Amino acid sequence: MTDQTLAPLLRCVDTTVTIAGMPVTRQLNLTIEAGQCWCILGKNGAGKTTLLHTLAGLRAAETGRIECLNIDLHTYRRRQLAQRLGVLLQDQESPFPVSVLETVLQGRHPHLHAWQWETAADVAIARQALSMVGLESLDQRNIQTLSGGERQRAAIAALLAQDTQLLLLDEPTSHLDLHHRIQILDGLVQHCRDSGKALVLVLHDINLAARFADRALLLLGDGVTMHGEVDDVLQTEILERLYGHPLVAVETRVGRAWLPA
Repeated sequence: MTDQTLAPLLRCVDTTVTIAGMPVTRQLNLTIEAGQCWCILGKNGAGKTTLLHTLAGLRAAETGRIECLNIDLHTYRRRQLAQRLGVLLQDQESPFPVSVLETVLQGRHPHLHAWQWETAADVAIARQALSMVGLESLDQRNIQTLSGGERQRAAIAALLAQDTQLLLLDEPTSHLDLHHRIQILDGLVQHCRDSGKALVLVLHDINLAARFADRALLLLGDGVTMHGEVDDVLQTEILERLYGHPLVAVETRVGRAWLPA
């Protein structure tokens, strides 16, 4: 059995990802360790969501391999993988009129046996996750009556309740107001660092990436990528190349930010 004690949570080895025949990455080599927060940045259509889905094992890479804890991603059974890796998708659909608490409890399902009901411990974990996103007072509300931002926070709570070592989130700040963007990202980053977990965030906002992530992966187009520590990668000239637009860097009390010129 492979020793997973110090294994990377996720590793890409010569991984080429394509969408409709167009390259997103070419032979990407990337290692994600416990305690790290990665952001994925790129233009619309660069393939950020496609790459995240590939990292989550929801689609296959064109070439190369992706490992989770030194084991090829596609050798895991879905339940096994869901105990190690959680993913937040962009669109949060709620087809059934269940409560907010019941929605969050779905995050516990990978840890239950077939036909097993949630235990008191599962409910406690779900309630703690609701508290982390500020929805504890809405636990009995019908999920369908929530606003878009509240549904997004409930989905993040379900991901937290899943209690995986690696969390992959596609636009986690979608539908959130300014206050909740900062609150949610700050809580996620702190939780993962305190718990020895890792985050991978697909973001559109450079300034949120600069504020909360410690590492960045840039999708520059035609499969060209750049990655490394945020201070090295998030440079004005590189970001101008990434987005094809001139930028002005400004210093703030929470670090550097960029405005369109």
